[in-house]
Amino acid sequence: MSSVNGTPTHPSIFILTGIPGLEYAHIWISLPFCTMYIITFFGNCIILYIIKTERTLHHPMYYFLSMLVATDLVLSSAVLPKMLAIFWFNSKEIYFDACLIQLFFVHCLAFMESGVFVAMAFDRYVAICNPLRHSVILSNPVVTRIGLLILIRGVFLSVPVCFLVKRLPFCSNNVIRFSYCGHEMVAKLACAATLINTLYEQTIAFLVVGFDVTFIVLSYVMILRVVFRLPSTRAFFKAFSTCGSHICAILIFYILALFTFLTHRFGQNIPLHVHVIVANLTLLVPPMFNPIVYGLKTKKIRSLIFTMVHCKRSK
Repeated sequence: MSSVNGTPTHPSIFILTGIPGLEYAHIWISLPFCTMYIITFFGNCIILYIIKTERTLHHPMYYFLSMLVATDLVLSSAVLPKMLAIFWFNSKEIYFDACLIQLFFVHCLAFMESGVFVAMAFDRYVAICNPLRHSVILSNPVVTRIGLLILIRGVFLSVPVCFLVKRLPFCSNNVIRFSYCGHEMVAKLACAATLINTLYEQTIAFLVVGFDVTFIVLSYVMILRVVFRLPSTRAFFKAFSTCGSHICAILIFYILALFTFLTHRFGQNIPLHVHVIVANLTLLVPPMFNPIVYGLKTKKIRSLIFTMVHCKRSK
């Protein structure tokens, strides 16, 4: 299956094993995963509904939040339904093209989420350091352009990953020892050298995360300089509380991503099922926690949720 007339050939289907070594426990593992997806789906949908229907939330901060939760919703939906099908129905087959689509969405949406965090950090910087010009700097057309730029960047950086995989010839082995189509796991099945694939993935990840984290850190350094100069304690806590939910979401996302990277690169003695579980949690935990974090720590959203629940109970 390596090549035909010099043209790379691909298997018609791949076999996803789920979590290697823990096949006997798939049903039990599916319970927390399914619970996480339910929380993710309804939590993000509630946040989107509240932002859409409540006119007082039609501001840049909440527009960027809606981008974040929409990205989380699509990301979890691109991975978890197939994962649950493996756990529940032993439906391990996935078509080659479907595998490429899933791989594309995983990369694109991860880049987009990181980009949204940068946009949210910029919004908080303008709101605290230059509040009088906030509505001018981040007008609706500017927010729309930023959202399009985030989308274009994610697509532009992820499409080459799919082409790099598609150009590879594959051998007879079509078993992916993973629960979703990850780039490196698919490339490992190729009958040719995958150095270009590895270099591209690692270089792009390093540059994107390096730029985004640097920009976020610089934004918060400048925010803290302004916050610590505030004359009253009340003003200090009010300014800092507006950043609390954003900081929590950033830490959850980047700490899990860093932990996954370190275990994958330097944890050769760690069992494969641990790598797979950690990679799954990196994709599933942030989308679940983001609506919880913003729902609890953002006063306007929290009060609107309580009002909505109270109205339904009174009826």
